[in-house]
Amino acid sequence: MDIWNSVAECGDKRLQAKFKLSMNVIDRTLSLYGCEEVAFSFNGGKDSTVLLHLLRAGYAVAESQIAPPACTEDVRSRTQHRIRTIYFESPDVFPEIDSFTLDTAKAYDLELELIRLDFKSGLVELQKKRPMKAVFLGTRIGDPNAVGQEQFSPSSAGWPAFMRVNPILDWSYRDVWAFLLACEVPYCSLYDQGYTSIGSIHDTLPNAALCISDSSSDDNSAGTAEGKKLPAPDRKFRPAYLLRDGRLERAGRLKNFASVKVKSRDSLRENGDINGLNGMNGLFAAAILVVGDEILRGDVDDILGMHLSKELYSIGWTVTRRAVLPNDVIMTGGVGTMHCDVTLAGVAKAFGARLAPDEELEEDLRQHYGENCPGDENKMARLPEGITELLHHKDAAVPVIKCRNVYVLSGVTTSELALQWRCLLESAKEKDLFHVQQPFTSIRLRTSLPEVELAGPLARFDSEFPDLTIGCYRESCQFQAIKGGDSRNQGQLIISVVGKEPSRVNSAAKTLANAFPEGVFSEMSKG
Repeated sequence: MDIWNSVAECGDKRLQAKFKLSMNVIDRTLSLYGCEEVAFSFNGGKDSTVLLHLLRAGYAVAESQIAPPACTEDVRSRTQHRIRTIYFESPDVFPEIDSFTLDTAKAYDLELELIRLDFKSGLVELQKKRPMKAVFLGTRIGDPNAVGQEQFSPSSAGWPAFMRVNPILDWSYRDVWAFLLACEVPYCSLYDQGYTSIGSIHDTLPNAALCISDSSSDDNSAGTAEGKKLPAPDRKFRPAYLLRDGRLERAGRLKNFASVKVKSRDSLRENGDINGLNGMNGLFAAAILVVGDEILRGDVDDILGMHLSKELYSIGWTVTRRAVLPNDVIMTGGVGTMHCDVTLAGVAKAFGARLAPDEELEEDLRQHYGENCPGDENKMARLPEGITELLHHKDAAVPVIKCRNVYVLSGVTTSELALQWRCLLESAKEKDLFHVQQPFTSIRLRTSLPEVELAGPLARFDSEFPDLTIGCYRESCQFQAIKGGDSRNQGQLIISVVGKEPSRVNSAAKTLANAFPEGVFSEMSKG
């Protein structure tokens, strides 16, 4: 078996690019620390299996000191140094994982060290007996412990000091199986029984998306763990490499089934507090951020912010603020090439997350743009790590990006924004993301009275109707010109009365009009 030749001949440019980057990480590690002062943490899973064979190839080339293309197959398939491999034994591990680990260690002559302690305690003991400066890990973005990690990440405070090395951090589920199949290397038999992500015997089942039934088909890309029944013990399942939707990789973990609905309720409570349920008379509220130097310069109007304000208003939400931010970094794209890199970078920074490649968005962009959007160079598919969910809709070319309680809409025209907003609302109803409220009702009255005559009555009026929002602003000449209004009405005052109950709004408007002589107010519009 020759890993280098297998990858070179597979024809998968994406895999070849990922392989090259991973081998560079391994080469840098071995150059920095040497083969004697590094170790490999193996757990018998698919990711660890990929990393094992990358390490075998990397060790052989490092020892031969011959560049890979000129290195013979014989040199590339053997290593002089046995790979120091640490395996944490546990009574909760699948027997198949244990067996595969021992068989693999024997087959590839690994220097296997069995640890019967938890991960942290085991590392403490290992550092006492035989110190190591770096540990290779099969961590991938999307793993629970991957948040905040880079390809080289020092161990956390309170842990033994060593460098965590993550050569396959940016690999996707698709990449993992593309490599294992292209290189024809053995992997744990559980993956051929429908398991796609293997934890303990207590929290892992075959993936329901791979279940074979009379009504099933080869297309398993639809559906999620939420709402699915747990697979019956007598069901049959397709192999893990046939899972087309990498988002469902961890759908076989029992804690995912248990946490989905709880998370939905919890996030609803949290978003309720964030969105003003406890502070604004029971109303939901949102803030809008618009990015654009051209708006700040006055070159264009903020029509997208205005449009989104109206859309939120139409579903009964208040807008607490609308801010325009500058493009203070060079933009290179991201769900549309105009602004989303700076937007998502800002969201990531606000939540203390890093921007990391996202397999799901990368695939969406690949389908939308074709091969002009290669995965190995795709800066557009970087999202805030660990906090992002993509909301797909059949009518939208690209998904809405949800980062906790922040929704990123990438439309750059009002028609694009209107489409994304409609898709978001439909997704919100389907996934119970947020509540669509009773829409606001408003009446706007125009008057030529000066502010000083209106100030006192409006203050009393505001106290009499505390459940309504009373606004007063002067109609600008620019607004009148845009609307084609009568020049004699330019600069008049507009009184707005806004609330949820139409009868209450109508009553308030009549009360205000009756406090002044007839004809002082003219009704401008209702909404």
